[in-house]
Amino acid sequence: MNSTSQSAKAIVIGAGFAGLSAACHLAKQGFSVTILEKNEDVGGRARQWKKDGFVFDMGPSWYWMPDVFDRFFAQFGKKVSDYYTIERLDPGYRIFFDLNDFIDVPAELSQLEELFNSIEPGSGARLREFLAEAAYKYEVGINDLVYKPGRSLAEYADLRVLKGLFKMHILRSVRAHIQKFVSHPKLQQILEFPILFLGGTPENTPALYSLMNYADLVLGTWYPKTGMYAVVEGMKNLAIELGVEIKTNQEVSAFEYAGNSIVAVKTAKDVFEADVVVAGADYHHVEQKLLPRAFRNYSNKYWETRKLAPSSLIFYLGLDCKLKNMQHHTLFFDRSFDDHAYDIYDEPKWPKEPLFYTSVTSLTDPTVAPQGCETLYILIPVAPGLTDTDEVKEHYYEMVMDRLEKLTDQNVRDHVIVKRSYAHQDFINDYHSFKGNAYGLANTLSQTAILKPTLKNKKLKNLYYTGQLTVPGPGVPPSLISGEVVTKEIVKDLKLTINESTV
Repeated sequence: MNSTSQSAKAIVIGAGFAGLSAACHLAKQGFSVTILEKNEDVGGRARQWKKDGFVFDMGPSWYWMPDVFDRFFAQFGKKVSDYYTIERLDPGYRIFFDLNDFIDVPAELSQLEELFNSIEPGSGARLREFLAEAAYKYEVGINDLVYKPGRSLAEYADLRVLKGLFKMHILRSVRAHIQKFVSHPKLQQILEFPILFLGGTPENTPALYSLMNYADLVLGTWYPKTGMYAVVEGMKNLAIELGVEIKTNQEVSAFEYAGNSIVAVKTAKDVFEADVVVAGADYHHVEQKLLPRAFRNYSNKYWETRKLAPSSLIFYLGLDCKLKNMQHHTLFFDRSFDDHAYDIYDEPKWPKEPLFYTSVTSLTDPTVAPQGCETLYILIPVAPGLTDTDEVKEHYYEMVMDRLEKLTDQNVRDHVIVKRSYAHQDFINDYHSFKGNAYGLANTLSQTAILKPTLKNKKLKNLYYTGQLTVPGPGVPPSLISGEVVTKEIVKDLKLTINESTV
């Protein structure tokens, strides 16, 4: 590593997964790295909230793609187990279809095939074939395509990638692809459910994303002990070990320029000199609120025409009782998947009868709730850009409580002793989230790879972007990858030599 890299000052805006990842990778390359975080804690959407002995992960609650986390820590000579412990959930989750009608999705593939066969004879073998194709998509998609920076078509000229594109079913919808293998509605819903969070309906999402089924059903659903925030703390501790300085309560308000470069980053409290800036904060906010028009990549019209993945209405509930008939993760699919998706994507509005999801981490981890109590996290996917009010939130609280209590045959409402809601305006206030979105851009063909907002500012030579509104896209594993990808582009652009151990 040369003296240029060792003396360069990198400012990372935002301490979410992408920001922490970028900071670690930059520090490894010899940059002097400072993270500026507007909130009082690190983690971004994956922050933690504690109240009266209850501990809640505020955002991400599914630990999928463990190989991506393994790869991240391995690049620094570390293991996941150096920072936190994970355990595989079995069953991975429960799906309610109606009263006394639910399925537990087992971790063991042979048991899953038996489950499929019990519902639709012969579908177990077809599931195996479906997952073999999904495994190929995962191998090419995650190990090849996802690590591309998306700055040029030439990146996809690799023969393996080109051959892979023809086997990825990009021009076929997920729904059409799934229907080739299973016909029973319940089995179709099991395979379609990850699509709800990708930003489209099963009819208009490319079958490429059946790779998510491989991540779900083969790689499995895991739980980091003490919660998803354990991952944040692990990344924070790694960053500190690498020499990264983390400054919280430091919201970036402006930049100082010299020609076409940023030379300093301003907060209300301080001014930080910068040789390179990585914006892990909301891309739209940085572009439209912090940069003058002359330095923006995109117009406001461009942003208004982007298709966003859902926002969320979330309830964090502390209960003074134990719950029954639920798993760590439970999906409530007792209403129409298609009608709910229509209310999110086609005619965005507050949904009439939404699906919803619960996480009860205290069923797995007794440390996150007082003895004899339970943490209950309820999430309703909703369209971005809606106006949330206390009245609206309470309406949906009562709606899902009615269904939750009926389907699980228990009284829940009377045992709530801690209650907090979180929706669009909270995402905007806490993260400057564009239209209050929770997950970033939708994974549509027109917003894939080079068609996503670019990770490099075209007008300023030292401003880069990372996170869910740029490549590779939304989700915790892609955010980790985004920090690595942007660092490699910075190193390449600055004509620095990447240490062979990172390749």
